[in-house]
Amino acid sequence: MQTPAAKIDTTEVGKVSATPRARSWYKHLSVQILFGVILGVIVGYVWPQSAEGLKTLGDLFIKLVRMLVAPIIFCTVVHGIASVGEAKKVGRVAIKAIIYFELVTTLALIIGLLLVNFWAPGASMHVALNTLAESAVKAPPRPLTFGQFLLSLVPESAVGAFSEGEVIPVLFFSVMFAFGLLALGSKGKPLVDGIYSIEQVLFKMIGFVMRIAPIGAFGAIAFTVGKFGPSSLVALGKLVGEFYVCCLLFVAIVLTPIAWAAGVNILQLIRYLAAELMIVVGTSSGESVFPSVMDKLRRLGIEESVVALVLPAGYSFNHDGTCLYWATASVFLAQAVGIHLSIGQQLALLATMLFTSKGGAGVAGSAIVVLATTLSATGLIPVASIGLILGVHSLLSSAFVPVNVLGNSLATIVMARMERAVDLPALQSKLEGGPEESQWPMDRLW
Repeated sequence: MQTPAAKIDTTEVGKVSATPRARSWYKHLSVQILFGVILGVIVGYVWPQSAEGLKTLGDLFIKLVRMLVAPIIFCTVVHGIASVGEAKKVGRVAIKAIIYFELVTTLALIIGLLLVNFWAPGASMHVALNTLAESAVKAPPRPLTFGQFLLSLVPESAVGAFSEGEVIPVLFFSVMFAFGLLALGSKGKPLVDGIYSIEQVLFKMIGFVMRIAPIGAFGAIAFTVGKFGPSSLVALGKLVGEFYVCCLLFVAIVLTPIAWAAGVNILQLIRYLAAELMIVVGTSSGESVFPSVMDKLRRLGIEESVVALVLPAGYSFNHDGTCLYWATASVFLAQAVGIHLSIGQQLALLATMLFTSKGGAGVAGSAIVVLATTLSATGLIPVASIGLILGVHSLLSSAFVPVNVLGNSLATIVMARMERAVDLPALQSKLEGGPEESQWPMDRLW
């Protein structure tokens, strides 16, 4: 006959065995990605001839994620809006978000212009205009007009919105579809539930893809170091150093106060998104972490309707880090070729950037294409001068893309606080506790 004490002991043993053990440090995704980046730097430096081959690893990872971005945007936006049941709230959030995006990106452009004028990294280059080769990056034959920009918001077809991979057309179609479901009322509920189920499947798929993120980051950073090497960093080191300081300054004097006003510690948010920020350092693609950032924001207790609307919109309209890059690169190129830009010309450049920056994709390399468009639109700086920074563009993008991801994540939190659409205890608890790497579906398979 078992004694009461024995029963208690058995229960306690059961409790102990049921308690999950702490995961080994090397099993955390952020640690694996960090190792991948460090190893990529070493391999790219020691064996630069392997750069082209290793680039495939980074490209493959980005391609796998991009394959899922459009359907994830569609499912999350449709389910988020349709589950709200109130079109007025959706419109209110959208208007607030657009105003916020404009204010913050304007601040980014101003900071970029001020610092590059003060630092003057290109003033000592003295590049003759007649020595400039034709740039490898071509601007569109004619700058995008406002009417063409409006037309670009609407996809040619529903299928085209997904096949082309552009965020804005997918977002536009998703919002239209969601409002159609809202108009159906209770008749549309089975379809909303079905879309939610598909959304869960897509996030499980992203969980599988994220397990190879360290390999993708390794390949991407090895290619950058192997192809351009430390020599490119030395040649244009002043520009690279100035821009890294510019990004840190923007986080310190713009994003940090915004986070404080929203009741968020910016350092805790950076730690929470550590894995995603390290991935984009290697891949230079904000899209490569879009699904995982969306999932992490929802885990902070933010309502799905806010996350589903603000984050995709931010990827299209809120390029904080890229605006820093455009402002810095434009004035740097002018300094390098000996073109003096007056205050009025720089303000005109800033106004043009506010327009050309909207709708830029989060795909690696798109920033330099938009830069070419801006230079072509203003006619102040020769587009061919872009060739001067091609060698260090990857180094610059390793700084501005993480700022984009951080800025869009913070914007989502700010909108959620303004709408009172966030579980504050859950938000603080998650940020203080750090990232939960075990959230990925692959981990639950073992």
